[in-house]
Amino acid sequence: MDSKFFGCTSSELAKSRYVPIKDKQAIEHILLGANTSAVLKSDPKLLGFTASKHKFVGKMLAGKAGVLEIGCMDGFGSAIVSSFVGHLTAIDFYKSHIDDAVNNVSPHFQNIEFRGHDILDGPVSEGFDGAFSLDVLEHIDPEQEDLYMKNVVDSLNDSGVFVVGMPSLESQAYASEVNRFSHINCKTAKAMFDFSSRYFVNVFAFGMNDETLHTGFGPMCQYIINVCSVPKRGKW
Repeated sequence: MDSKFFGCTSSELAKSRYVPIKDKQAIEHILLGANTSAVLKSDPKLLGFTASKHKFVGKMLAGKAGVLEIGCMDGFGSAIVSSFVGHLTAIDFYKSHIDDAVNNVSPHFQNIEFRGHDILDGPVSEGFDGAFSLDVLEHIDPEQEDLYMKNVVDSLNDSGVFVVGMPSLESQAYASEVNRFSHINCKTAKAMFDFSSRYFVNVFAFGMNDETLHTGFGPMCQYIINVCSVPKRGKW
């Protein structure tokens, strides 16, 4: 047993009881997608924020049989949410993201189906019980945001729940130049709430600072999340 460990001071009891998680499950290494790998190398703490957001989504959609993810990137967050739901259909309009997700995530998570699809082209009309879209709306042309939300609504069943999140407008003062360039549609917490309320009967507003979720003062939120339920159909 000592050949497995460095040093000679830890007790035999401690060594005999130490079982790494990898020894409990027969699983191969899971590769990270190119985008997630770049984040891990450039700013690792962002993966903590991403994990926190997706855990919250999973809790909000827990037990749903069919869930749609709009903007799955390379599937890192999809894997987290999939552990809470029956089946996850994950879409993205960027081809290399889907290629990475299919190659790296799909073999290990059997309840996720990755598809290449632009939500602005039309709904994924399967009557999903829930949907979520994180870090997508800020990249949508403001002139097309209503089309985005209409297609989300048309992808849900009548009691569907939608979780949407984006960086706040106020946070852009502290964002990198690259992010400010790509974020073409950030909103204040109030504007986000008003926008969501046009399409859903119930909207519950949350904020985040780093990995901490709260219901604090909107202008001080770095990230804003709305949990929406009961789609309004044709009442916009």
